[in-house]
Amino acid sequence: MTSTNDVRRSFLEYFEKNGHARVASAPLVPHNDPTLMFVNAGMVPFKNVFTGLETRPYVTATSSQKCVRAGGKHNDLDNVGYTARHHTFFEMLGNFSFGDYFKDRAIELAWNLLTKEWELSPDRLTATVYHTDEEAFGLWKKIAGLPESRIIRIPTKDNFWAMGDDGPCGPCSEIFYDHGESVPGGPPGSPDEDGDRFTEVWNLVFMQFEQAAGEIVSELPRKSIDTGMGLERISAVLQGTTDNYETDTFRALIRESEALTHTKAEGENKASHRVIADHLRASGFLVSDGVLPANEGRGYVLRRIMRRAMRHAQLLGAREPLMYRLVPALVAEMGAAYPELVRAQPLIEATLQQEELRFRQTLVTGLKLLDEASEGLPKGGTLSGETAFKLYDTYGFPYDLTEDALRSRGLEVDRSAFDAAMAEQKAKARAAWKGSGAKANEEIWFDLVEEHGATEFTGYSGDEGEGVVLAIVKDGLRVERAEIGETVDILLNQTPFYGESGGQIGDTGKLTTLKSFVGEVEDTSKQLGKLHVLRTKVVKGELSVGETVHQRVDAERRDRVRANHSATHLLHAALRRQLGTHVTQKGSLVAPDYFRFDFSHPKALARDEIDAVEAEVNAQIRSNETVTTRLMTPDDAIAAGAMALFGEKYGDEVRVLSMGQFDEGDYSVELCGGTHVRALGDIQLLKITSESAVSSGVRRIEALSGEAARLWLNERDSRLREAAATLKSAPDEVPARVAALVEDRKRLERELADARKALAMGGGTAKSEGPATEDVGGHKFIGQVVEGFDPKGLRAAVDDMKKRLGSGIGALIAVNEGRASVAVGVTDDLAGQVSAVELVKAAVATLGGQGGGGRPDMAQGGGPDGAKAHEALEAVRDALEKVAA
Repeated sequence: MTSTNDVRRSFLEYFEKNGHARVASAPLVPHNDPTLMFVNAGMVPFKNVFTGLETRPYVTATSSQKCVRAGGKHNDLDNVGYTARHHTFFEMLGNFSFGDYFKDRAIELAWNLLTKEWELSPDRLTATVYHTDEEAFGLWKKIAGLPESRIIRIPTKDNFWAMGDDGPCGPCSEIFYDHGESVPGGPPGSPDEDGDRFTEVWNLVFMQFEQAAGEIVSELPRKSIDTGMGLERISAVLQGTTDNYETDTFRALIRESEALTHTKAEGENKASHRVIADHLRASGFLVSDGVLPANEGRGYVLRRIMRRAMRHAQLLGAREPLMYRLVPALVAEMGAAYPELVRAQPLIEATLQQEELRFRQTLVTGLKLLDEASEGLPKGGTLSGETAFKLYDTYGFPYDLTEDALRSRGLEVDRSAFDAAMAEQKAKARAAWKGSGAKANEEIWFDLVEEHGATEFTGYSGDEGEGVVLAIVKDGLRVERAEIGETVDILLNQTPFYGESGGQIGDTGKLTTLKSFVGEVEDTSKQLGKLHVLRTKVVKGELSVGETVHQRVDAERRDRVRANHSATHLLHAALRRQLGTHVTQKGSLVAPDYFRFDFSHPKALARDEIDAVEAEVNAQIRSNETVTTRLMTPDDAIAAGAMALFGEKYGDEVRVLSMGQFDEGDYSVELCGGTHVRALGDIQLLKITSESAVSSGVRRIEALSGEAARLWLNERDSRLREAAATLKSAPDEVPARVAALVEDRKRLERELADARKALAMGGGTAKSEGPATEDVGGHKFIGQVVEGFDPKGLRAAVDDMKKRLGSGIGALIAVNEGRASVAVGVTDDLAGQVSAVELVKAAVATLGGQGGGGRPDMAQGGGPDGAKAHEALEAVRDALEKVAA
């Protein structure tokens, strides 16, 4: 028997030997076609090569492409498990010619592989051609030697392929394998063609024409070849079965499912085991390519696939989560060909386990209620749409599971009534939103959410991709196009641009189209928590609703933002470990050039505490541990130790980021929807640049990471070296040298203060009024104005005046930088007759100040008008004269 892995390998090796470049499978999420939810055919990754938009270093290629058909118009989900050849996940073997060989070589290569390499009997093979393709008809006779009776002309579009209403198109040739008369069914084109006797194994597409608006307008200048062969189908043929689920890969997965559920894949259980095996493959590969369960978009399709399998596990009697325990078997079967499965195995297992744990209670409750609601319905009956909606809205039981659960009992669901109930709920939600006092200019975003749903964010796995323009908003109004020079808000069906939320600022970058449009994305916001809206300035051309744009995030800027965001998580954990678990985040700003982090703490951090926090974070960075992501409910995440972020609004599921390791396990576990580094080493370095107060009990740290931190340290080093050069010392000697200079300055300041005090008491300079004793109102009086005198020394200087006088009044005014300070002292024997406070007030008023106070024997004050210092001294004399009078 030829294994599936052998078939894949021999196909690729055959075409490599025939000059084709072997190209690895592209991820399941297409980056070059925003109209597709998943890659659903082998040619999708080469679409732009066929249209001439992209060139590659080869003109012929071969691949085994991962494909999923479980959403949108390519949806095989409901048939999976009940037919022999329907799958959600499958592999498409293909060989491609981009303007190199055409029909003759394509037919020759296909025929030789099937009949010579794989030794299939030519008598078992039949070809079809489009009914007008005489060239292909003749080539099958000439190259393969097929009789005309086994070259069937097909007049339908089954044998004419088109990329769309516009673009390349051409006729096809399909190759069928005849399993023999013992299997029911007839050849293609016959009334019995839907039987299993004739199995289509290969489709050769001859890209020959160009069409516009659905009409052929010309022949292509570079005719090309696109082929597709389902690996599962050809493996079944080569392994002698008409049933894909009887091939080795599926048998291995089903055997493991049988062992874990203790049930055989027979009778009523047969379909359940097949569903589990198929959906396990789809779930595993989608998760490995970055898709995680969600309530919208691709994540919702994955969730449907997972939950459908989990329901069938429940039907088989599984009492504990089953799907994650099957992942090792999947990796064993397909990990060698797809190493991404091996790398993602822990994430696949954790995602499946969490999803099944979460879903089991919903499933048990929903099925019980569904049984009660459908009891008594006759076979062929219909469950009311209102009941189905109640199950969905109140109990979280998805519509498709209601439909699937009733299918085996021959019951249907009133879908139109379900949709009507859904519409009514949306109308009520809208009315409640309007009544909440929300901003009127946000109503346009509410309209767009209702119309298009949430934006599919693709930025966790990449920073480029295609998107379809759903709406353009200018000055709060929807418009059909944006023209050069305008700044508009653009909404796309999917985008790698992150909308500002959770403290992380929005992405910037560029939008382009084939029609020469260029737009600079200046910011990205997140409206209503669901729509990623790109504020864009049109710098070239124009853009219309419905066009496809190529999006490119400023990757260098995003890398800096991601590093800073991940650094905040590590910083949070380090603060809690160093200061205590009372530390919680109170806000943050994550920008490309720096970040700030606010947290609860009653006092300033000491230098050694800051150093310890910084050292701990950098130790985690050097560990270069991989950052892991899981999807959980908020309650489960918090119960598992995750930290919820301040100000973040959470839905019914959250992304949980785990970073670093220490003795007790994960170093940091937080709920966060932002973008982050893949490994901690990407942060490179953390440097805390400041720590300050924000409000009572809230502190703020500002910090840098990566290159910004290195440049900051370099700048500090440069300044240190400049200081060393100025001090004529080595950098290591600067602290001691500065300390000595500070001591010298303190000594000189003391000497200067003593000199000024001496000046005030009796020295005499050009700037001094002199210390002469006067007689004012019958009392001895000394008055002095001194510039540059430290106001702190006024009281001591006036005390010295009082000692000198024995009995009398001393007044000293110091002028510094235009402002004046005054002190007046009265000896104890006169304190009952003369008030120092009243004398000071007279001086203060002259200086343009207010008040002045102290005790009767000593008072101080000041004013802003130092130029009137001498007038103020005269005012003291006048006041003293009045007291004496």
